Amino acid sequence: MKPTAAQTIAKEELGRLRFPQEAVSLNETHRTELSRKLARAVRLGNGEHGKCRILFRDAEGLKVVETTIWSADDRSIVLKSGATIPLARVIDIEMPL
Repeated sequence: MKPTAAQTIAKEELGRLRFPQEAVSLNETHRTELSRKLARAVRLGNGEHGKCRILFRDAEGLKVVETTIWSADDRSIVLKSGATIPLARVIDIEMPL
């Protein structure tokens, strides 16, 4: 999924965003693929300090941020800066090949 209509933001701006409680609507296949991508992104972030692009939806609409993912659990993604994004609001994660 390409983030063509998404607003690009700096990871430092994540703290000012509002995230609704409800999850974005994704089918089970998409969620499974997203989980696989997230695990790979965490390995990339910890092993090589590599960046990825995270497409997500906040209260205002689609956003994309390019950053390093340090960790993740079943509720959120923790980024290099210490900022978090609720996993339920993430739509896609893109990594370099």
